[in-house]
Amino acid sequence: MFVFPPPPRYPATNAYGAGNPGAPIPIIETNNTIKTPTGPEFQFSVGEGTYVLREDIHLATPPPHPSEAPIINPNPLSTAPHLIVAGTKLSLVQFKDRETQPNIYRNPVVSSSRVTQDGDESRISGDTDEDSSVGRGGSGSLGSKSGGDIGHVPEKFGNGNASLSVPSTGKNQKKKPKSNIAKSNSSFVSRIITHENLTKRLAERQSEDLMVFANINRAFCWLDMDSAIKQEPLSKILFTKAHPICHDVNMLTRSASQIDVIIGFSTGDIIWFDPISNKYARINKNGIINPHAVTDIKWLPGSETLFLAAHNDGSLIVYDREKEDASFFPEDAPDCSVHTNTANGASLMSFFGVRKSVRSSNQKTNPLSYWSVAKGAITAFAFSPDCEHIAVVSEDECLRVLNFVKEKLLDVYPSYYGGLMCVCWSPDGRYIVTGGQDDLVSIWSFPERRIVARCEGHHSWVSSVAFDPWRCDDRTYRFGSVGNDCRLLLWDFSEGMLHKPKVPTQKQRGSVSRAENQGLRYRSDSNVAVVPTVHDEKTMVHAVDPRALTAVLPPVMSKIIDPCPLTQLVFREDSVITTCVDGHLKTWNRPQAVMRNGSQVTLSAAGSQDRG
Repeated sequence: MFVFPPPPRYPATNAYGAGNPGAPIPIIETNNTIKTPTGPEFQFSVGEGTYVLREDIHLATPPPHPSEAPIINPNPLSTAPHLIVAGTKLSLVQFKDRETQPNIYRNPVVSSSRVTQDGDESRISGDTDEDSSVGRGGSGSLGSKSGGDIGHVPEKFGNGNASLSVPSTGKNQKKKPKSNIAKSNSSFVSRIITHENLTKRLAERQSEDLMVFANINRAFCWLDMDSAIKQEPLSKILFTKAHPICHDVNMLTRSASQIDVIIGFSTGDIIWFDPISNKYARINKNGIINPHAVTDIKWLPGSETLFLAAHNDGSLIVYDREKEDASFFPEDAPDCSVHTNTANGASLMSFFGVRKSVRSSNQKTNPLSYWSVAKGAITAFAFSPDCEHIAVVSEDECLRVLNFVKEKLLDVYPSYYGGLMCVCWSPDGRYIVTGGQDDLVSIWSFPERRIVARCEGHHSWVSSVAFDPWRCDDRTYRFGSVGNDCRLLLWDFSEGMLHKPKVPTQKQRGSVSRAENQGLRYRSDSNVAVVPTVHDEKTMVHAVDPRALTAVLPPVMSKIIDPCPLTQLVFREDSVITTCVDGHLKTWNRPQAVMRNGSQVTLSAAGSQDRG
C-alpha cells in the first residue's frame, strides 16, 4: 500500500517569503513547554528505591534560517556531506554549591576526588563529561586526587614555558569578552532573545539555584531550573547557519557577575560567551586554525583561560580565550615511537602526532597545542580526576589514553567493533567506561591497562555514560548509560566482580599469555598481581580481548524512558537528568532518604518534590 510521506515540520516556502521576494520575512517563534506526567511508565525502580519523573521540559526547535536551502526528500543513500548536528547537550552550573555532604561516601579516596582545585566541590556528574564526577558541571572544577595517590599534586599544563606567562591585569580583575552579542552585526549570529524580566529574575534567584545551558538545533538556551517559570529561557541565541554542538562552563571563574561559557559549532567556530553581560568573542573564526566541526569541548582543569576542543578530523587543540588566532602551520613531525602487540598497531599510530607543543616558544597566538590523535572523528573525551590524563574515543574504533600535561600517548584500546561514542572516568580515576556502536558498554582498568568487563543490555548505539558519585563507595561503583534505543540502563559493579575471570585463563598455543599481554608482574610466592606504574610504561597498542575471556556485566535496571534517541545522562545529588535528540530535558527525582533509628532508609521519590 502506498503511503504519503509526512508533511514538513516547518513551511519551506511561504513562511520565509520565498514565494514573494519583495514581501517581508515573517518571524516564526516557538516556545518551550513543560509537563509533569504521572503513572508507572514515568518511573523506574532500583535497589535503593523508585525514581520518579519530576518534569519534562521540551525545548522548542527553531525553524531553519531563511538563508538555509530547504532539503526536499533527501536521498538516504547519498554520499554528499551533511551538516553535522547533535542532540540536546547540557552544561550545568551553580554560583554556590550546597554544603551538604553525600552520606554514600565512606571512602576518603573516592570523596577526595570530588574536591576541586579552588576548594569547591563539583556537584554534578556527567559524561564526557559528557564529561564522570567531573561532568558537565564544568571541566575547570576537576578533582585533584586520583586513586590511592592521596598526596599527588597534578603538574600544570605548560609549566616552565615562559612564553605562556600572562601579565597580571590587577587583583581580582577578570577579563570579559569584548563584543556585545545583542548589538553585533555579524552574520554568524542571527539574533538573541532575552527575557523581559531578566534583571529581576537574576536578582531574585538564590546562589544555590541551578542554571542550565542547552543546545537545540541552531539555538542556544539559558535556563533557570529552580524558577517557577523554568521553561521560559533567561536568554536564547539563534545562530544563522552554524549549529552549536557542545559547550562547557568554567567552574573556576563562575560568579554572580560573570559566567564563562565556551560553545563549539558545526562550522569549526568557537564562541566564548558571558550570558550575564551578553558579551562574546569568536575563536577559530571561519576555521582559520581548523575548519572541521567541534565535536567536544571542555575547559582545561584548573585553568581560567585555556580550553581543549576536539575537531571532526581527529585533532585535539588547546586554545586560549584571550589570544588572537593565526593561521596554523605544523611545527613538529608525528611521534610514532610505540610498542605494539597487534599487527595493525603501526597503522593506528601513524595518526598520532604533536603538530605543535605547549613547550613551543611561539605562543603569541592560538593554538597553544595541536595534536593529531585519531584517524577518524573524535566523538568525546574526558579528563581524569588527577587532572593529568585524557580518555579519548573516536569513530576509528579506538579508546586512547593520553597524558596531556606531557603530551604523550599511553594506550590505544580497540573496541569490539564499530566506533566509540562516549567516555567517562570513575570518581577515583581507576576505571574508564566507554559506549559505542557495538551496543556495548566497556569497563577498562586504567592502572592495569586492560579491559575488565563488557556490559550487555543496549539494543542500539550507546550515546552517553556517566558515573553516579552519590552511589559509589569503597566497595561498589554505580554508573548509567543511555543510547539510541531510548533506554536508560544502570549498572553496579565491584572490583571482585570485575577481576573474577569468566572462564579459566589458559595460555593458547602460539600466543602471549594474558598476564604478559596485560603487562602485569606476578610475585614468585603468590598470584597477587603488582600493578605497574603507568608513567613508566611505553605506549601500548592493545589487542581485542576475546569475549569468552572477558567478564559480562548485566544491568541492574533497564527502561525505555523516551520515544526519541537519548543523547546525555547527568547525575546530580537529588536527581537524574536525561536529554534526547528532540529537545526533551527530563528530570527524575531520586528516592528520598530519611534517618530512622540511626540508619538511613530510602523511600520512594513519588510526591516528594514540588512539581511546579
